[in-house]
Amino acid sequence: MKKDTSTKSEKSSPPKPTAAEMELMRLLWVLGPATAKQVHEAALKERPEIAYASVLRMLQVMHSKGQLHRDESQKAHVYAAVEEQDTLQTNLVKDLIQKAFSGSAKALVLAALRSHVSKEERDEIQKFLHGDEK
Repeated sequence: MKKDTSTKSEKSSPPKPTAAEMELMRLLWVLGPATAKQVHEAALKERPEIAYASVLRMLQVMHSKGQLHRDESQKAHVYAAVEEQDTLQTNLVKDLIQKAFSGSAKALVLAALRSHVSKEERDEIQKFLHGDEK
């Protein structure tokens, strides 16, 4: 019998991030690999009350969950997202479609168009659907 030597992260993708983790993930996608200090400085622009210790702890937790890589070769550890933005967003949308819209992408799109799309966005979508935009 062959021994299973694969790690948990090789078997499945990291757990879905919480709303707070998504905030840090978005910052890391913009910043690229960054130290906790750099992430904290970026987070302060949106949330002036957020403490450095909170950002550091969340980055550590996200690393332990497999959501972030951590480069420990420097004194200040550098964090980077494991999944690219498009990949994670696609997976989250697929999950949302299954859970909230009974597997219907059409129902998701119609719900979004009814309440969350500006006129400009609607015009862009119309162009995309007609093949005018790539």
